[in-house]
Amino acid sequence: MTLAVRVPQELSARVPVEQRGPGLERDAVRMLVSRGAEVAHHTFRELPLLLRAGDLLVVNTSATLAAAVDGWTGHARVVVHFSTRGDDGRWAVELREPDGRGTTRARAGGPAGRDVRLPGGVGLVLEEPLSGRGERLWWARVSGPGVPGLLREHGRPIRYAYTERDQPLSAYQTVFALPSADGTGSAEMPSAARPFTARLVTELVSRGVRFAPVTLHTGVASAEAHEPPYPERFEVPEASARLIEATRAGGGRVVAVGTTAVRAVESAVGADGAVRACAGWTDLVVTPEHGVRVVDGLLTGLHEPQASHLLMLEAIAGRVAVERGYEAALQGRYLWHEFGDVHLVLP
Repeated sequence: MTLAVRVPQELSARVPVEQRGPGLERDAVRMLVSRGAEVAHHTFRELPLLLRAGDLLVVNTSATLAAAVDGWTGHARVVVHFSTRGDDGRWAVELREPDGRGTTRARAGGPAGRDVRLPGGVGLVLEEPLSGRGERLWWARVSGPGVPGLLREHGRPIRYAYTERDQPLSAYQTVFALPSADGTGSAEMPSAARPFTARLVTELVSRGVRFAPVTLHTGVASAEAHEPPYPERFEVPEASARLIEATRAGGGRVVAVGTTAVRAVESAVGADGAVRACAGWTDLVVTPEHGVRVVDGLLTGLHEPQASHLLMLEAIAGRVAVERGYEAALQGRYLWHEFGDVHLVLP
């Protein structure tokens, strides 16, 4: 779906909430709560009061990478956004142009054979588009030292023009993030979990809310493209699958923290409707036509009116709830994007 609304530029969150005033922490963001067509306004710190003992929060443990690296193709400067590592060792990348203001703008991808020079003796050659949907993302063969080391030494978090300035990588890590053994992670932060603090997690656990960790490494979601997600690597561990099934059997609610958690869990549902341990690649795109089989609720950020994530939101909440929620968010001057406010959808 798309919404017939326009998000004013001033509603983009330009800095993290903890930088907006003294004494603020990540959980100081606002939270719009939708139950069907009913809308209520809260702060994120009130989340423990809105959940019940026996509810389950499914959280994504993927760590955010410093996935943007400066490079050169010929005499032209480019910025390479490293998106996803393939099973064959290649990386899906997006080439962008510096815009002179510390961020980047879209540029044409390709052609095949284009050579890009990167710091530390690393080079890459574009080989083929990632999919037939377009030529924004390309599979690239990387030479020289490995990409994880390159990102640690020379990378910075991907950011777009609506943000005010560069932030340290720590600003893009959630409290649930775990480094992976092979150095892979998410090109862009699984941002729905950003408002959680250790204190809030402790309170939720004390009130009987449980957590099920899953992993889905997000690729680059270009600010201009609003494309459906590409295949992404995910894992639902055995313990988490059992927790999800126990919650369903006990009458609790399964609430996904972020669209990435929805994609991971719904990709692990078998033909019999049960969630089982699963790992690999998922190309699942959750739409109203596909529906959801496990997830009851969703905590997510506020998405652009053209974003494909709205299809998932509609699949969980229904079109009327999404439209009412976004009307209320605009009227209430909620903030958009990864440092912005959040939207909790409950059955």
